[in-house]
Amino acid sequence: MNLAQLANNLNIICRKAGSFIRQEGETFDRSKIEKKGFNDLVSYVDKEAEKQLVEGLRKLLPEAGFITEEGTDSTRGERFNWVIDPLDGTTNFTHSLPVYCVSVGLMDGDEVVVGTVYDPSRDECFWAYKGGGAYCNDTRIQVSDAPALKDGLIATGFPYYDFGLTQQYLQVLGSFMSKSHGIRRMGSAAIDLAYVACGRFEGFFEYNLNPWDVAGGAIIVLEAGGTVSKFTTDGDFLFGREIVASNGHVHSEMQQTIAEFWKKEPA
Repeated sequence: MNLAQLANNLNIICRKAGSFIRQEGETFDRSKIEKKGFNDLVSYVDKEAEKQLVEGLRKLLPEAGFITEEGTDSTRGERFNWVIDPLDGTTNFTHSLPVYCVSVGLMDGDEVVVGTVYDPSRDECFWAYKGGGAYCNDTRIQVSDAPALKDGLIATGFPYYDFGLTQQYLQVLGSFMSKSHGIRRMGSAAIDLAYVACGRFEGFFEYNLNPWDVAGGAIIVLEAGGTVSKFTTDGDFLFGREIVASNGHVHSEMQQTIAEFWKKEPA
């Protein structure tokens, strides 16, 4: 399989879906918002973008199956599966906040081998394939060389529907605030990962995530020279519902900071 050519074609498909999303955002009517659950929003834009992606990707790799956020296609492939978030940052999109993206990763067995995160608002296409490095549009990117957490800017995502670990999470946030240049909450895990890959953030952590939130961005971080894991162990960050991504230099500090408070009973 020619992963370079596959990545190039994936970028074209993601850009097309992103263009549709951007155009719909110019006239989007909030009355068309639906709720899948508490604070879990979806719109016709998410669903239509996913249909476009599935259609294009099915032609690109007919033998591949799909793991999709909106359930447009749930057919699993024996070896290959596309992991799709058609609109990561739906809440931002519905509030006209231009921080959202299309995120797609291709799994070969248990490993993501190709990934694209396309931000239509900034026309930035982050992409990577196994062994091929990471890019933003046509420019090669790499993680930052900041040596320690005290030199870094950290991204995260706040809980928005499962608040059972809120107190521990706030303690972790407080610790990161005192150890770094600060905390940012963009509202799109895929963009957070892309920004780690290109050196805008030194690290990112979040829990209660799904595989489609991280599949596309994780391989971009790895191919940019970064490190990706679960909160305090290596483990399965794709389906494990928690992730730490970093430039590598600050990774152990991030894991130690999280471990100090995470999943302990409040004092």
